[in-house]
Amino acid sequence: MSRVVGSRAERQAQTREKLLTVAREMFLSDGYAATSLDKVAEAAGYSKGAVYSNFDGKDELCLAVLDAIHAEQLDGIIEAFSEETDINGRIAAFTRWGRKHLGDPGVTALEAEFGAAARGSAYVAAQLRDRRRQITEELSRLLRSVIDDSGLDVALDPDKSAVALLSLGIGIGALRAFDPRLDIDIIGEAMRALLRGVTRDARVGTG
Repeated sequence: MSRVVGSRAERQAQTREKLLTVAREMFLSDGYAATSLDKVAEAAGYSKGAVYSNFDGKDELCLAVLDAIHAEQLDGIIEAFSEETDINGRIAAFTRWGRKHLGDPGVTALEAEFGAAARGSAYVAAQLRDRRRQITEELSRLLRSVIDDSGLDVALDPDKSAVALLSLGIGIGALRAFDPRLDIDIIGEAMRALLRGVTRDARVGTG
């Protein structure tokens, strides 16, 4: 009996993953409005009922897709700042990540189109707000860790720096989606400005 339950759970997990994969491809290529649950179900090889057994509707499906994208982005940022090097090396790694991942036209268009839906949906607005806060908190924790590891005294609180960094990333991503030649190094320079300070060792040494 337990094996039957386990197999059922595994099949449902596989179905959900397949739906997310197909939905992600369609949302990024065709946009939010043009992608229907019927189209996702058909492309994935399932009935529309299979979609509703995993997601309450298109809003929740799109949120799940964006969650996956944002998790990948956050993992990349954390990995860049986890390199065994000094602060300049970590910022360089972060800049390389930004050069490769910021400004994807499909992602930028989807976030803008879905964000516009928040104007008519209190549910979507609340979900996007909560997710923005969660991402900001993750970035703040990362910045605190980097500051502690590097022994920096910084002027701007990590919570505010996290908001500034997220806003800058979103803005540069949007601009770069239309102008791929935009110099991404500006995000590294902004990071250096946010983390500008003196090492604690140096401060103590001058006292």
